[in-house]
Amino acid sequence: MRILYQLLVVLFMVLQGAAGQSFTHSPLNLCITQNGRCFPGICRRPYYWIGTCPNGYSCCRRYVEVWGS
Repeated sequence: MRILYQLLVVLFMVLQGAAGQSFTHSPLNLCITQNGRCFPGICRRPYYWIGTCPNGYSCCRRYVEVWGS
């Protein structure tokens, strides 16, 4: 009977830990969804800064110049 109580405590602890986790298979990287790349430091030419990556790097997108009219 004592082991049953210990198993219930362990089960409760596991469920408590799982409650704060998301169940998505891949983390949503907003930099990639904005067609950007993560670079350490600042963005250099031909890239410009559009945000911050989850790891703290700069999210940079390539500058595209439109020619013609």
